[in-house]
Amino acid sequence: MGVNADTILEKLRNGSAKFELVSSAVDSISTPNPNSNRIQFFNNTSFRFFARVGPPQSGVSSSNIKVERYAIQKVTGDGRCLFRALVKGMARNKGITLTPQKERDNADELRAAVKEVICENENERRQYQDAVTAITVDEPLHRYCQRIGRHDFWGGESELLVLSKLCNQQIIVYIPETEHKSGKWGSGFIPIAEYGAVKKKKLHVVRLLYSGRNHYDLLV
Repeated sequence: MGVNADTILEKLRNGSAKFELVSSAVDSISTPNPNSNRIQFFNNTSFRFFARVGPPQSGVSSSNIKVERYAIQKVTGDGRCLFRALVKGMARNKGITLTPQKERDNADELRAAVKEVICENENERRQYQDAVTAITVDEPLHRYCQRIGRHDFWGGESELLVLSKLCNQQIIVYIPETEHKSGKWGSGFIPIAEYGAVKKKKLHVVRLLYSGRNHYDLLV
């Protein structure tokens, strides 16, 4: 595409660009060149996905970024942080306090559930094609399946796509306001991604804070 990957990621992070999956080829929203406006992820006509990167729609600017306020519950950074944060959040929504051992065991169960539906059951995998798309952009599926079972394999986009659907759980991911290139240096948090069906009762949402190098904490 002639665009540096680091540049794209920086634009996605600071809100000056958005990433979008669409079901058919689309005109570029970042360049007028019709020959460089799409990436096709699948040749299978049953599942065709394209991606495009460009300015956010509706004229969203840094001044319109929504800042929210929450407290941070720290999560152990042992390679399970995404799964730990999720189980802590879901347990909290049910009024349950987990022991450290139970938190770890439940986190490992979530990891195992992802591996089962993506790697061990072809019929189940068909229901999570968006996650398979996210996985295979970075690496072959068989390679992912070799690594997902390891306790030090970090969870991220693909696992959130699976678990939000598998657990019927709405999940919103935030970054610290200080990490957003909006010129603001406050103590709030900015939502950058949302997974799962929108719940009528916001009390059932699990809010995750993504910060540093691939680390997740829980926001409450």
